[in-house]
Amino acid sequence: MKNEVINLTHVWAKYNKVPILEDVNLTINEGDLVGLIGPNGGGKTTLFKVLLGLIKPYRGTVSILGNTVRQGRRYIGYVPQLVELDREFPVSVAEVVQMGRLGKRRLLQRYNGKDENIVNRTLEQVGMLELRDSSIAELSGGQRQRVYIARALASEPRILLLDEPTASVDPQRQRSIYELLKELNQFITIIMISHDIGAISAYVKSIGCLNHRLFFHGDPPLSTEVIEQTYQCPVDLIAHGVPHRVFSNHDFPLHYHE
Repeated sequence: MKNEVINLTHVWAKYNKVPILEDVNLTINEGDLVGLIGPNGGGKTTLFKVLLGLIKPYRGTVSILGNTVRQGRRYIGYVPQLVELDREFPVSVAEVVQMGRLGKRRLLQRYNGKDENIVNRTLEQVGMLELRDSSIAELSGGQRQRVYIARALASEPRILLLDEPTASVDPQRQRSIYELLKELNQFITIIMISHDIGAISAYVKSIGCLNHRLFFHGDPPLSTEVIEQTYQCPVDLIAHGVPHRVFSNHDFPLHYHE
């Protein structure tokens, strides 16, 4: 039996006084690779903020590895959707990854040999060790995303949250990011937000459909009815160049997810 790493029970949460999550019940087990889908404004990022302790639910309970959010969030690594760095700021790949060690040291404590070993190890895990001394500004979108994933891994998390991990990556490089996450999932639980339903269905172990309420959480494939209930309109799925599970076609598609 797999160990439970995240549990949300009857969770309600607001953002700017507007209810975003409504009676969400979700259990994620150790070693899972979850794709979280749903329309913009449906609560996916809010759910991440609840897990990170940035938003406190006004109803319901949340546990992370059996702990409260305040205690359990130290086990979470996070890769936000958009990471903008000043291209003129002279920061190397290794220095960006070192930022992931900040929470592991006392204030003003210098980086030590252990930190350096972890930086190198995580860069190797994401295939970026040879570029450790390169400027982050010189990298492609896909390479930068790998560095940001390495930064999250440098905190030695047991759970990795990724918000649209391929949003800034060209289509040719997206598959390599998904393959990387599949490899990392061998030793870490992963939850990622994505609008790329067709693509992620080839890589995730389970899918959660969230639109204020959780309409579905289970193994792919999804039914047409559940997807359309989540997006509240007919949905047609299109994938380009990425292996995927195929969902049935619909008449009069209004949403396209590439």
